[in-house]
Amino acid sequence: MTRTTASYLEQGEYQRDTDYLTTRITADGRDGYPVEPGRYRLVVSRACPWANRSIIVRRLLGLEEALPMGVTGPTHDARSWVFDLDPGGRDPVLGIHFLRDAYLARDPGYDKGITVPAVVDVPSGAVVTNDPQQITLDLAVEWRAHHRPGAPDLYPEDRRDEIDEVMDRVYRDVNDGVYTCGFSSDQGAYERAFRRLFDTLDWLSDRLEDQRYLVGDTITEADVRLFTTLVRFDAVYHGHFKCNRHKLTELPVLWAYARDLFQTPGFGDTIDFDHIKRHYYEVHTDLNPSGIVPLGPDLSGWVTPHGREALGGRPFGDGTPPGSPPPAEVVPAAHTPLR
Repeated sequence: MTRTTASYLEQGEYQRDTDYLTTRITADGRDGYPVEPGRYRLVVSRACPWANRSIIVRRLLGLEEALPMGVTGPTHDARSWVFDLDPGGRDPVLGIHFLRDAYLARDPGYDKGITVPAVVDVPSGAVVTNDPQQITLDLAVEWRAHHRPGAPDLYPEDRRDEIDEVMDRVYRDVNDGVYTCGFSSDQGAYERAFRRLFDTLDWLSDRLEDQRYLVGDTITEADVRLFTTLVRFDAVYHGHFKCNRHKLTELPVLWAYARDLFQTPGFGDTIDFDHIKRHYYEVHTDLNPSGIVPLGPDLSGWVTPHGREALGGRPFGDGTPPGSPPPAEVVPAAHTPLR
């Protein structure tokens, strides 16, 4: 799970706690937080699929300087995500060890989930928002004045209804569906979630068989949201969450689609498989009491040819790919098949 307070179970079915801080950072500052380059810090864990979306979108749009990023370690306890990757175990900008301190700076009585991604107002040290669905949309729309030249339009206005429709099903049955399988405490609830998951993966396979991307001929927010689940599927969800009708590598269309995105600048270069596996297998002690982290799967397939170029499409529309990630944000070579 990506929050440190337990989501709850109802009739054996896992229910995600979505009681987020929904204050928005907007171009006009209508919620009291205007877009200002350098004012905010995006706090993420590379392990978390919800946080991974914001890392990808930030990279694609070229917001690295406008919105600096802090990275927590891949594991946490019941209290909080922690900045244990930084010297002295403290974020160098916020000066805190526990991410929860930024939540308590917002509300001293805060008793909800300490989650990533979180956008922190640096002057006050307080979390502004931890709403993962809205954060990336606002980066695409509200931060437009600070996008790099050639940044893609990830949420084009004329496609938003279709993008929203696709994302809704992907969220319900895939992004959250793997968790519903993994944390169900009742056989019937698990089986219902399992069938919804693979029915939707089959639907996505059919949709992507003759088109390169989910909506239109360019990458959109919908592709970002699906990718972060697919990239974790064989490493974690297939075994750890019992999502085992097929591996991703056994679903030809989705496997090729996922490889296509992985090899696209801004996607695969954000993925840290070591952090991903350590998080799920070490933190979820109810599912994996031993804490043993599997050595597999073999990651070399991620950089093999995918053949999706034959479908056409323009990954960045009229724009261009992002440059290389900043040196401080490069994933260690041992944690990725990219070289």
